[in-house]
Amino acid sequence: MKGLIGKKIGMTQLYDDKGVLTPVTVVKTGPCVVVDVKTVERDGYSAVLVGFGSRKAKNAGKAIAGQAEKAGSKFVPECLREFRITDGSKFEIGAELNAGIFAEGEFLDVTGITKGRGFSGVMVRFHFNGGRDGHGGGWHRKPGSIGCRETPGLVIKGKKLPGQLGSVKRTVQNLRIVKVDAEENLIFVSGAIPGPNGGTVLVKKAKKK
Repeated sequence: MKGLIGKKIGMTQLYDDKGVLTPVTVVKTGPCVVVDVKTVERDGYSAVLVGFGSRKAKNAGKAIAGQAEKAGSKFVPECLREFRITDGSKFEIGAELNAGIFAEGEFLDVTGITKGRGFSGVMVRFHFNGGRDGHGGGWHRKPGSIGCRETPGLVIKGKKLPGQLGSVKRTVQNLRIVKVDAEENLIFVSGAIPGPNGGTVLVKKAKKK
């Protein structure tokens, strides 16, 4: 298994030995605690349930608090995530996982919740060109015609219209690990990842690389 829960710290830049600059995102990945180990005999599949972060027990739901108590953890995690595995015998409940499971040069898929942009028009939300500005246009930022005449006489489902933008789950694939700081549980991945600074992300080994 090569996957952890992390927190986006922010972006910076690093230089390699040849002086080439690479923009990177810093992610704090751990320590993550193994809360439960799913088995084929008991659950029908093999997986590891991992917890990340900490919060007061009074602010946690009964499900998360119960899982933490079962694992004998000293803290209640902020979030729990499952990672599918082939052999659960290598993991013990209560064990800690950190950034040391990754290595420089590996490729990752990073999943997070994008920034919420609120209610937006079609020019911002879908990059429409908008209407003309001169000659009596009068519809500078409008989407244009959306109807279908008398038949079928309705707006087709899925038509691109103004609405809420952002705050959705997105995954950026095949990001290269530029540097790993195992002592501080930090990994530096090339490029940008979804979400704001301080947002929770899921870091997994890329499938194609």
